[in-house]
Amino acid sequence: MQTIIDHDLEIDRRMNSELQKELSKETYEIRNLNDTIHGKLTRGQKLSDAVARFGGSWGFIITFVIILIVWMAINVVHLFGINFDPYPFILLNLFLSCISAIQAPIIMMSQNRQADRDRFDAENDYRTNSKSEKEISVLHEKIDQLNEVQWPHLLDIQKMQIEVLSELENEIQSLKDEQKRQNNPEHLRHRRKNL
Repeated sequence: MQTIIDHDLEIDRRMNSELQKELSKETYEIRNLNDTIHGKLTRGQKLSDAVARFGGSWGFIITFVIILIVWMAINVVHLFGINFDPYPFILLNLFLSCISAIQAPIIMMSQNRQADRDRFDAENDYRTNSKSEKEISVLHEKIDQLNEVQWPHLLDIQKMQIEVLSELENEIQSLKDEQKRQNNPEHLRHRRKNL
């Protein structure tokens, strides 16, 4: 019995030390992505992010549509006697082309930085998942050990304890019976006669 218990304890100690080693490994430190990326932005990068953020918003679309409508209304209706860009709106086309030519590379710079951030985030996630997978694997081994070896042994130990308790109970009962017989008045009379 003691050998079974010692064997289980030894396996349990070994599994615990393996789990502790795995948990204490500092193979990868999880970093806060916002601290590493946002802390190093230059003014130009912050500006390109702001342009990309505004350029991809409803505010930009609505503002741009209003400017186009006002531009065309002023030049078609000759509002306030102003007509600086007649109907084919060649000047408007030139402005739109310039805005597109400037805005596209700025947005692409912001997207490239976002792609770098996504790569960094993916690497961070991979390393975190890899470490978690190792820890879970060790925990699975420990649970398997408990299910396959230690619990059946514990049941065997419990059966043995029940048998010992049952024997003790029988012994106690027999002692109680013996004491009752000795304290019984008939038994005392019979005993006195013999003396």
